[in-house]
Amino acid sequence: MPNLKDLKIRINSVQSTQKITSAMKMVAAAKLRRAQEGAEAARPYAARMERMLGSLAESLAGNEGASPLLAGTGSDQTHLLIAFTADRGLCGGFNGNIVRAVRNRANELLADGKTVKILCVGRKGGDALKRDLGDKIIDRFQDIGKSGVQFAEADEVGRRVIELFEAGEFDVCTAVFNRFQSAMTQIVTEQQLIPFVADKADNDNEDPKDTGLKASFIFEPEEEEILLELLPKNISVQVFQALLESSASEHGARMTAMDSATRNAGDMIDSLTLTYNRTRQAFITKELIEIISGAEAL
Repeated sequence: MPNLKDLKIRINSVQSTQKITSAMKMVAAAKLRRAQEGAEAARPYAARMERMLGSLAESLAGNEGASPLLAGTGSDQTHLLIAFTADRGLCGGFNGNIVRAVRNRANELLADGKTVKILCVGRKGGDALKRDLGDKIIDRFQDIGKSGVQFAEADEVGRRVIELFEAGEFDVCTAVFNRFQSAMTQIVTEQQLIPFVADKADNDNEDPKDTGLKASFIFEPEEEEILLELLPKNISVQVFQALLESSASEHGARMTAMDSATRNAGDMIDSLTLTYNRTRQAFITKELIEIISGAEAL
């Protein structure tokens, strides 16, 4: 029979845990609103910039003088995977989904005879991937977005990516991040950053009014000069968008996970309380039987 003191200690312990998870849920909910607004506000800018660069890229298709960020190196032997995870846990499958996607993608590339390099944005991704892909990790970024995602932080990551590309460290760069859909749903997304590829399949941010004939643009200065300026900028913009989406997804996943943990703690408290009351009643009944048996023996 369980000891009453042990049951009481366990009930108090679960109640303390429930208070913590409930507080974390409320904090995540407060942060989620701001992060969601930031991610949704940045989507149109990132989508329009990608569309404009796509239009410029089409006009320069086949041009031998095109920027390497657009045309690539002519090879796809070395791949750089950027894993966007969180610095903290307790957010359900948020980090695990990214780690799994990066690991699967890396294994596919390695099976095809490709070279894989990994850049980790977020502590959890690096800690998980170093177990079996530690020799592939070439750089790590941590503590990004602690007080809200800033473009300067994204620009630092973007400059590092361009620096690696210009040094010939990779041929293809792909970002892997969670795209925010709702507090309960985050979509693992792979987006190729280098060489630039317009995502024609993504119509989430398309303007319904733009479904008609495409306009013809006259560029000043020339397309080549615009691309030389905007392509590096686009890397930072897309990284910034990935950080915003990842931040909103993290807070949504943490809010959902803590809500589930709070409810599970409540169920456990009810079960332990019932066991405690039954055990206490059994002790009382046993003592009464002993008293009555002793009285009858006299």
